[in-house]
Amino acid sequence: MNVLSHYSLWLIGLARASTQTTEEERACLAKYARDCRRMAEIGVWHGVTTSRLRSVMASDGVLYAVDPYPVGRFGISFQQRIAHAEVSKVAVGRVEWLRLTGGAAARHIADHNLGPIDFLFIDGNHTYDGLQEDWESWSDLIVPGSGIVALHDSFPAEGRGIDDAGSVAYTRDVIRRDLRFRVVEVTETVTVLQRRPLLEGVDAAPASSMTANGLGSDRT
Repeated sequence: MNVLSHYSLWLIGLARASTQTTEEERACLAKYARDCRRMAEIGVWHGVTTSRLRSVMASDGVLYAVDPYPVGRFGISFQQRIAHAEVSKVAVGRVEWLRLTGGAAARHIADHNLGPIDFLFIDGNHTYDGLQEDWESWSDLIVPGSGIVALHDSFPAEGRGIDDAGSVAYTRDVIRRDLRFRVVEVTETVTVLQRRPLLEGVDAAPASSMTANGLGSDRT
């Protein structure tokens, strides 16, 4: 189904907002996002996961919804319209929409002193380079000692067909070896990590050099 046809059917209630996260993955995300006050999601699409995250966040919290939403041939983004409508159905906390790439949004957060972030869900560019940019841009913004990062399409769950995805390779080669973080759960394709307390001599270095064995972010 093309984008316009889906949007038309959605408008009259004959199609639902779409997502590539499963109910099990969304339940996992909600568990770690519950009562968080400063959250961000990279890659909103139709806002299905965004709505779930908003429903469990702190009542006085803020959720930064990050997606560049490129316009289509009609000069608008139907995906953005669906997302705004779906997320507005949940009246918990506040949502700030950032129509930016993940890297640009991280710079916006840092430049305006809007961090640190309690919970981050990365579900944007699933190429190796795309996840590398998001990780290197955002990982320093996570609250030391408690902050959570969840990565979609980061583990080759059976039947999902993502074994060769760049996001799986970067998670395996770099993120899981990042000394600042520890893995706390894997549910289907979602990897959940928690930032460790600040470590002298570790957190002072750039994110790209934080992996064990001196691997950095070079591909192997």
